[in-house]
Amino acid sequence: MSRRRIEPVQVVRLRRDNALKALVEGVPYIRMLGITFDRRGDELTAVLPFDDILIGNPALPALHGGVTAAFLEVTAIVVLSWTIAWENMENGHRGVDEWNPGHLPRMPKTIDFATDYLRSGLPRDAYARAKVNRSGRRYASVHVEAWQDNRERLFAQGTGHFVMPSAND
Repeated sequence: MSRRRIEPVQVVRLRRDNALKALVEGVPYIRMLGITFDRRGDELTAVLPFDDILIGNPALPALHGGVTAAFLEVTAIVVLSWTIAWENMENGHRGVDEWNPGHLPRMPKTIDFATDYLRSGLPRDAYARAKVNRSGRRYASVHVEAWQDNRERLFAQGTGHFVMPSAND
């Protein structure tokens, strides 16, 4: 019986970081909004850095509702895709090493996404985390929560349902 060779932690970390970078950079809308992802182990936190172009109501001022909804949906899709990639990396499947923005696995497609606006998004950085409630071969359900200064004071949350890409993709 042969054992799988243990890779140095730096190699594993670099592979994971490169896979996440390729996943995020492969979607132009994510780049346009400036959304980044902070990875700690298998957990991702999305970061939406504040920019004046994100303001929807300058009288308040408040983040545009469409930006908030897009931030939540992007977070859900990236976390769902990352969850699949993480499992593949942990199980030793190759292919993740070859990810680049020009050749990515197919992303889940949105069936529906409901956003709850709990309070105005203030003119400052926003953060979000998603939890995959269910992920099967054909369907997935994801819940996302967004906050700004205090993790306990959400300004928006959302739930999305997605069609999973087939194994052949």
